[in-house]
Amino acid sequence: MEFSLPPAEDSAPDSLEDTRRLAELKTFRPAGRGAWAAVADADWNDWRWQLKNRVTRIDQLERLLPGMSREERAGVLLAGESKLALAITPHFFNLIDGSDETCPIRRQVIPRLEETETAPWETLDPVGEDAHSPVPGLVHRYPDRVLFLVTDRCAAYCRYCTRSRLVSNASGYDFHPEFDRQIAYIASHPEIRDVLLSGGDPLLFNDEKLEYLLGRLRAIPHVEFLRIGSRVPIFLPQRITPELCAMLRQFHPLFLSVHTNHPRELTTEVRDALGRLADAGIPLGNQSVLLRHVNDDPVVMKALVQKLLICRVRPYYIYQCDLIAGSSHLRSTVSRGLEIMDSLRGHTTGYAVPQYVIDAPGGGGKIPVNPGYILRKSAHKVLLRNFEGKVFEYPETPGLSEVPAPSLDADPSAALAKD
Repeated sequence: MEFSLPPAEDSAPDSLEDTRRLAELKTFRPAGRGAWAAVADADWNDWRWQLKNRVTRIDQLERLLPGMSREERAGVLLAGESKLALAITPHFFNLIDGSDETCPIRRQVIPRLEETETAPWETLDPVGEDAHSPVPGLVHRYPDRVLFLVTDRCAAYCRYCTRSRLVSNASGYDFHPEFDRQIAYIASHPEIRDVLLSGGDPLLFNDEKLEYLLGRLRAIPHVEFLRIGSRVPIFLPQRITPELCAMLRQFHPLFLSVHTNHPRELTTEVRDALGRLADAGIPLGNQSVLLRHVNDDPVVMKALVQKLLICRVRPYYIYQCDLIAGSSHLRSTVSRGLEIMDSLRGHTTGYAVPQYVIDAPGGGGKIPVNPGYILRKSAHKVLLRNFEGKVFEYPETPGLSEVPAPSLDADPSAALAKD
């Protein structure tokens, strides 16, 4: 039911500059070959070649990024050797702007000296996974689902990684999953209906090993729903082969959550890889992390979510950056996150609007965070604002005889001035 509206200005239209930026960011481009121009097509398109030829050493970076800053060089030597290893696939490396230290791709994967600084509120296990692990490699925080960690290896390493204590083994965590114990725990807990495979990245397994693991989980009668969390389609689209897709489609319902933070990551190669997964009937969702000077910009985020839909990926979550040790330089604010959510709701299709969440420090789970659309709530009515800032009243009336009907002549915004 709609009531009279208070005077309100409509939201200002996007500026011409914003429109230009949006169009540019949504353009699909190939990653290119860059320094690997002489590599044969058969090698370049082989995911194993991509892994074998990752950028992992400072001498490679100094050659490929001759303008590396002092902070980056120190970060590689200090953080990259003791905190979280450096590794970037050639495909993803070619998205880096070598002339711009603030490049949003560069900030995600090149270590910086700031990673060696730990704020008082930062920890190695910010969301309390270890405390909720009944057996090694299994996190059982929510009643009906578990996180199944399968490996400590990724195609490339994100500098804000929540599991930087575990992945790459640079910090000496020495993670060894125990598949038999993990699967036995799931089989003995009939309340578990949803299993998420993550790590590290499950899609680094070869087809046979992944098929074996998925088959064992699918054989458990009470497991209804399998999910894979992976950044491989973004870092290593060559891995998404027709053979992999044919194997995965045996295990429906199987969902895949990808992790994309910036629209430039969605290259033509990535678009095609995601298309192969979608054609195999695998529903795709995206999880982004809100990162300072990467995607904490309304135009960048709008371009990302709209471009994801073009790739047949549903934007699912935007995470507030976890309080992982050494991540302060990459952490944007919750206030900024709410501004970005306000810039999406009503200004683009609802399919493109993800849920903004904070994974509660210490292990409280994901908590939705939304702009203030409910302005006031009483026993009889709710005052709401829309994306334009206009105010509406909705009656909270269980039965017509219990509460007088609201007056259609009333101005809902007037109630905001009353205590």
